[in-house]
Amino acid sequence: MTHQYRRVLLKLSGEALGKDGWLFDHEKIEQVAGVLRRAQQGGVELGVVIGGGNLWRGRLGGAAGMEAVTADQMGMLGTIMNCLCMKDALVRQGASARVMTALDMPRVADAYRADLADELMRQGTIVLFGGGLGNPFFTTDSAVALRACELRADALLLAKNVDGVYTGDPRQDASATLIKDLTYDEALDRQLKVMDLTALLLCRDQGLPFVRVFGLDDPENILKVLHGDDMGSLVHP
Repeated sequence: MTHQYRRVLLKLSGEALGKDGWLFDHEKIEQVAGVLRRAQQGGVELGVVIGGGNLWRGRLGGAAGMEAVTADQMGMLGTIMNCLCMKDALVRQGASARVMTALDMPRVADAYRADLADELMRQGTIVLFGGGLGNPFFTTDSAVALRACELRADALLLAKNVDGVYTGDPRQDASATLIKDLTYDEALDRQLKVMDLTALLLCRDQGLPFVRVFGLDDPENILKVLHGDDMGSLVHP
């Protein structure tokens, strides 16, 4: 079975890669790395952004009183840690992988450059983008949306700990129902939890072909979506 896409940006939930949402579930990380490796072998040019929620949920709980810029900087560092962890798993499985960051740390990872990322992806390297956008007040949703637009991705895939876009939070509202298909404008008008509004506006205004939102409960779902499975929710112009 062939993949439907040439180039894909994939957003992985950090919480979905942790044990009960926290730290590292190394068995799950190895499974996801294996799936990404198979996608790479199948010819997909793959860029990956990983959230940092398994390590830091800034401005929540005990951190609620922290200065916002500091809290967001800590979150950016958490995403870089997740990228390094995933890169290690990928390399051990024989994949070509590089970490690029929006924060300058040359002894740890490459500084992000769109032209270099484009070249690496064309060569078949899985590029992991850490550090968000390098600025506070922007989420990893905004980071993956911008990278998808900059690098002219055919699709943006959001692998979450929830299996799609719902009318409400299904973890809190038993009556919430899955929405299989909606436009960017519909998602914005209804303020649905697809991505943060900045990311959603960027996808709409730049004409990103579509966003697929699905669950990461089974890492094989990534390959199923790449092969055309319509699981989860489709968001499009």
